[in-house]
Amino acid sequence: MKTKLTITAAVVMLAACTPKFYPPQVATPDRYIYGEGFSQDTTGVGERWWELFGDTTLNAFVERALTNNRDVAAAAARVEEARANLRNVRAQYLPQIGVGASAGGEYTPETKIVQSYAVEPTLSWELSLFGALRNAKRAAKAEIAASEWALAGVRLSLAAEVATTYFTLLEYERDLSIARQTLQLRRESAALIDSMFRYGMSDGVALEQARSLVYTAEADVPQYSRAVEQTWLSMGILLGETPSRVQLSGAGLRLLTDYRPAEIPVGLPSELLKRRPDIREAHFNMLQAAARAGQARSARFPSISLTAKGGVASGSIKGLTAANPWAWDALGSIAEPIFGFGKLRNAERAAMAAYTQSAKTYEQTVLTAFADVEKALVAITTYRDQTGRTGELVLSNDRIATMTRALYRSGLSDYLDVIDAERSLYQTQMELVNLVAQQYINYVTLCKALGGGWSGSGNPD
Repeated sequence: MKTKLTITAAVVMLAACTPKFYPPQVATPDRYIYGEGFSQDTTGVGERWWELFGDTTLNAFVERALTNNRDVAAAAARVEEARANLRNVRAQYLPQIGVGASAGGEYTPETKIVQSYAVEPTLSWELSLFGALRNAKRAAKAEIAASEWALAGVRLSLAAEVATTYFTLLEYERDLSIARQTLQLRRESAALIDSMFRYGMSDGVALEQARSLVYTAEADVPQYSRAVEQTWLSMGILLGETPSRVQLSGAGLRLLTDYRPAEIPVGLPSELLKRRPDIREAHFNMLQAAARAGQARSARFPSISLTAKGGVASGSIKGLTAANPWAWDALGSIAEPIFGFGKLRNAERAAMAAYTQSAKTYEQTVLTAFADVEKALVAITTYRDQTGRTGELVLSNDRIATMTRALYRSGLSDYLDVIDAERSLYQTQMELVNLVAQQYINYVTLCKALGGGWSGSGNPD
């Protein structure tokens, strides 16, 4: 009967060492609201998702960034730090072996100088019977997993930022090209108006209006040149390289109006929980907080330690190597915290509050992830329609500008109509370039929102 009571008491005590946690509550939808027309394949977009765009320059930029960027290197170092912390935690609960040497002397009138020498190896071991070691290891493993997923998140964000900056750079290059072409056409038009003015076939107002269009285009050229240069400098930071001049010269011609990359499988919302880095990082941060709460609970229970030491002692250094007998002693101790003004209880409460924070952070991260995917899907669908209509508008405005110039040369139209037509054409051309570049960026955003295909650590246990 006494044995049964002892076992029951031990079981109750061990159960009391585990705090009660409440799991996060997030409703996962069956499918994406705006996912119609997209593949529901659950394989994901792949680790090298940027290759979906089929641009070798972009591929090279991303590879350079992942190799040289300092943020990636720092995140990788944090992973190594977490792994070292796990080894350190394991070592704390293993027997600690050491050796000590001492030498001393004492003088009294009766004994004169008495010397003493000793060499004493020591062994100490703190036993973990109430979950301290288990929870410490769980916390360290969760920290490793969280840091690995954080590294994946940094790599994903960096690749997305490089792709976004690249397409923005192409946009500005295309804007610059249009501005230069428009400037050339307006200069030719102004020269024609000037010639007509000299022969009395046009008035001074039309000439000044033509020159005004030239000045506007001339002002736009340095504006877009500046945008190209500054965007390239931003790209250099992402690539982890010192500033340099622009290396592109394609005038943004890689931007295709009706562009769609290879099919991007959006999968199911439940799959997002398993592959998106920030969700996985938040998950393991929550597990780490739970383990630390367990450690705080374990600190309120008895601690058991064993200590042993032995060695040889002599009144001279030479005597240490003589046939002196070994002397040793061993000590076992148990310490139970009784009263500490609520220090341990409050530490546990703080750890539980930290767990609650991490659980709520996880919930918010999941909700944000679902919204990110939905917004990217909406953007792709609506920008596709908007880009198509704007492309038709550019063609229409181009025809209007051509006909208006012809009518003016025939004396059937006022030059103000030419100005309006050319301004509308120029504005819609720039708007179309912006929409096309944004559509590329929308696909980048979708790949990032889906997790980019990165894989981190598995179960920390």
